[in-house]
Amino acid sequence: MADGQDFYQILGVPRNASQDEIQRAYRKLARQYHPDVNHDPGAEDRFKDISEAYNVLSDPQTRRRYDAFGADFRQVPEDVDPDTWRRSRARAGAGAGARGPAGAGSSRAGRGTDGFSFGGGDIDIEDLLGGFFGSRASRGWGPIRGADQEAELEVTVEEAYHGTHRAITLSGDGARATLDVNIPPGVTDGQRIRLAGQGGRGTEGAANGDLYLIVRIARHPRYRLDGRDLYVDLLLAPWEAALGTSVAVDTPGGEAKVKVPSGTSTGRRLRLRARGLPNPRGKPGDLFAEAKIMVPARPSRAERRLFEQLAAESDFDPRRRP
Repeated sequence: MADGQDFYQILGVPRNASQDEIQRAYRKLARQYHPDVNHDPGAEDRFKDISEAYNVLSDPQTRRRYDAFGADFRQVPEDVDPDTWRRSRARAGAGAGARGPAGAGSSRAGRGTDGFSFGGGDIDIEDLLGGFFGSRASRGWGPIRGADQEAELEVTVEEAYHGTHRAITLSGDGARATLDVNIPPGVTDGQRIRLAGQGGRGTEGAANGDLYLIVRIARHPRYRLDGRDLYVDLLLAPWEAALGTSVAVDTPGGEAKVKVPSGTSTGRRLRLRARGLPNPRGKPGDLFAEAKIMVPARPSRAERRLFEQLAAESDFDPRRRP
């Protein structure tokens, strides 16, 4: 730890910082200076200072002692009154070493041979940082749980609807393993599937991390997806839209009939309840058939004559405001 700094200065927080503020500051600094991601020669020592500061300030009881006794908080007996201790230090002419709340500097005595620990507040670094770091080679830090890892897995809309199985090949340390992964019906885009113990390898007998497969639903030529709801274009002839009809629509769960009311215009959405993606824990999504009126690209003479007759007979103006 640099001279002139105390634990609050190391974490960059005020002395009245809340526990949440201390934890957020530690997360930010640990991600910045952890030797796994920062290969600067001084990063490891900086990380140890950050970890020691967090270890002390995250434990309310240890923090109170540090606030009371400053750099000497580890050496002062438990039953010593802070005011009495400061007065005795002042009388002994050692006031500079008894800086109390304004104290700056701390020895590493009591931290153990590795220079820091993660005991403060009973928070393990892997839990705190959410598996941000990979498994570490031996640095004398003791057993460290393997890092959680992520990989994307692309499935089709049909596979998301019905569920499927995938063979996933994992590689590491010269070995390869193939896992049969069950993709349950009703998965949604961005959903995480956890494979316990298939992430980064732990050190010194610690547990492996987990592998999370992030589901990505591939673009589909027919369906559009919004959460569990599906959207599909419903192509209609002008007379079908005008007069009304019933149209067969393909859905991932099979064919369904859509009743088209008379006077349907392009853009109208007709809902088929519960025909979207299933939901194992609740209400399934819906399927929306969106009307799109189509006309012949090259109308025949008869068709043109009928359209001309319709135009002459009708006073309908789609641009007229109601």
